[in-house]
Order: sequence, then structure tokens, then C-alpha cells
Amino acid sequence: MKATTIYDVAKEAGVSIATVSNAINGKGNVSKKKRDEIFKVMERLQYQPSVIASALMGKKTYTLGLLIPDVSNPFFSEIARSVEDLAHSAGYSLIVCSTDNKDERVDKYLRLLEQKSVDGILIGTGTENGETLTQLAEKSVPIVMIAREAAGVPAHSVLTDDFKGGGLAAEHLLALGHSRMAILSEKLEVSSSVERVRGFRFALFEAGIALGNDGVVSCDSSIKAGKKAAAALLAREERPSAIFCCNDLLAIGALQAAKEAGVRVPEQLSVIGFDDTILSTVTNPALTTVAQPMDQMVKLAFGLLVDGQENGASSDSSIRQRIVMPPSLIVRESTGKLD
Repeated sequence: MKATTIYDVAKEAGVSIATVSNAINGKGNVSKKKRDEIFKVMERLQYQPSVIASALMGKKTYTLGLLIPDVSNPFFSEIARSVEDLAHSAGYSLIVCSTDNKDERVDKYLRLLEQKSVDGILIGTGTENGETLTQLAEKSVPIVMIAREAAGVPAHSVLTDDFKGGGLAAEHLLALGHSRMAILSEKLEVSSSVERVRGFRFALFEAGIALGNDGVVSCDSSIKAGKKAAAALLAREERPSAIFCCNDLLAIGALQAAKEAGVRVPEQLSVIGFDDTILSTVTNPALTTVAQPMDQMVKLAFGLLVDGQENGASSDSSIRQRIVMPPSLIVRESTGKLD
């Protein structure tokens, strides 16, 4: 079967070859209606422009990259889905990379995305080594951080006020009369967790309560790790009456640990999470959590990324936006006053 060419698309759409080319590359004065019609013809004829050829000619490839720590974490899988929907509606393809918060994976995937000549990269994963990011930024590859920050990296960022979120969790537990508290955190190289822990501890400090280093336990970001860490906390001679978990996965692990230990939630133990993922509504009891405005964050980050790659190297790279969104407390059934 003969492969479809740009000539076939132009003939079917009733336009010139130059118009098809302009529609694909975002150039010229092609109206949105006409561009959509051309894309529908391309889809019907199964026409695929040569990404490699476009990249070699310095043209857009209509491909974006997304780096997230763990696709099995509902918060990041929801981000990936939202980004994919926005990308599709804007005529882009998306390459999703799961890094497990490991610098070597981050570097590997960034090199891969550079080789693929992507038009921009959204990064929602922690990284201690910003060298590769800086190099890409210097090559005018648009980069936007979402729900994370990387110190010294010249990139836009859209994130939640994690410090305030930690404070909201602490204030809620304090209002319920808790004073013996503990924190389950992701590994402390994750910038968002660092800020959530800081915010929680600061709110306790303002209330006259000191939380020692033994009150903060870091572990892998998974239900299994959260369960194991929470079980150790509950086995202490003076167990906490409340546990703040830096994401919902850890909080679900804490709920499981409490159930196995025969500790009633919330009568004997309050558990609060962070993120407000779909999982927080299906636990028993339903999980109190700090919500991130994920949909708004994705839309803002995607807008910054697309604007960046539309403007290209001619944009003023010295102006970096840092957009911080307010979190909100969602009170459900897993927190309460002690019996």
C-alpha cells in the first residue's frame, strides 16, 4: 500500500501544499478552523509528517515530554492524563517518562527527549542535579517545572504552596486537640516534601509544641513503605495520636498499619494525607487530606510551556515565572478528636 503524502492531504483538503505545511508547522495565516480541517484529513488518511525531517530542518515536531516520579502514584497519573488531554487538543503528541526520583533516570530521559527534538518539557520530578536541565535551557528547549522546583535551574515553575499545606494539616490536628504527632515523609531530597515538613513543624512550633527529629520518618513513596513506617511508629511505647503523611499513598499505608495493629481511626489515631487523589475518597475511613489544585496547575504549566516553544529562542529567557497555588484542606473521616 502506497504511503500517504502531503500532496494527498492537500488534494483531499482542497488547499495548497504550502497551506498544509503551514498548518503542520504553525506558520502562516491558517485559521484555526482550516487547521482543524487539515488535521482531520491527516488523521483520516493516516498521514504522519516526518518528525526527523522536521527536526533536521529546525521545524517544530509537535512533540512534548513529561517527566514524573511514578506513574503508579495517582496524583502524577492524573497530571499525565490532564497534560495528555491538553496536548492532544493542541495538536501535540506526548512522551511520558517515569523517573522514580532518580537523577540518573532524569538525565537519561532528558537526553532522550533532546534527541527526539521535543518542542518542550514539563518536569514534575525532583532532581538534585540541575546541570542537564540548565544545559537544555541554554539550548532554548522550553522547560516548565510542575509541582516541583529545582534550585538554580532557569525554568518556569507552577507549584502548590507546600509550606502552607503542611501548616494547614498541623492546624487541623491541633484544633482537634492532638499534641503527640508524627510525620511520614517522602525521602527528603524531594523539594515538595521538605516544604510540607517545614510548614507542619512551624505550625507546631507556633503552638508551643516541639517535634523532634525522631518524629519525622522518611521512606519510599508507596503504600507498602508507608505501612511499614507507620507500623514502626505505632509500635513505639508512646505512640503518636496523629500522623501527617506527605502524600496520599503514605497515608493509605498508615491506615492499613493502624487496622492491622488494632488501632481505631480516628478514635485512637488521626491520619491526614496530601494531594487529594482519587484514592482518598475510597479508603475506609475516607481520608482527610490537603488538596492541590491540580487541574489549574496543569493548565498554567502547559500554557507557559506552549507559549515558550511558540516564542522560541527569541523570547526573553531571563524572565522566569514562579506561580504558587494555594492548597486547601479537605476534611473527611480519618481525623477526629481523641476518645
